[in-house]
Amino acid sequence: MRPGLMDPTLDSQRIFRGLLEAVSHPGRIVDVAGDVEGPAPLHPAAMAVCLTLLDFETPLWLDGAAARPDVLDWLRFHCGAPVVARAEAARFALVADPSAMPALQAFDAGAPEYPDRSTTVIVQARTLLGGVGWRLTGPGIEGETRLDVDGVPETFRGWLRDNHAAFPRGVDTVLTAGRMLAALPRTTRVEA
Repeated sequence: MRPGLMDPTLDSQRIFRGLLEAVSHPGRIVDVAGDVEGPAPLHPAAMAVCLTLLDFETPLWLDGAAARPDVLDWLRFHCGAPVVARAEAARFALVADPSAMPALQAFDAGAPEYPDRSTTVIVQARTLLGGVGWRLTGPGIEGETRLDVDGVPETFRGWLRDNHAAFPRGVDTVLTAGRMLAALPRTTRVEA
């Protein structure tokens, strides 16, 4: 079994602070991975998010690329998260192959009275690049910011737009690429 975090207490605190920075400033690219080790095809940043946020009370959905025996064993050992077969039953979802991912609307968007009970979708992209690409506006962004995401379906931006339109319901998205991540909460408007 590959180790998870070298220093679970300090590393998870550091990763959590990085996640808070990314969620508080949508589109900001943050290096969170440190020395995270785990099975392919998971990115270090995706593994870091899982090791920090998942536990035995957070149902996890994995796409076909991530639902490999070695990944399942690693996640169960380090996180204890129950793996669910249906995307809409998950509190967290891990997408290792975005080209085959379901639309964001396939995940639980929460109920009108409990919008916080929605899915957080972790999507592994090829690259994240700031200063170019999609125009992002909304809470946590002064004016606007730009984020280029390579390796997600062409329909992904439309899914994000539809997700934002359903506010206060909707999923929150964490994009990873290698050691880096960026967050796109449901409050973020995404335009071309």
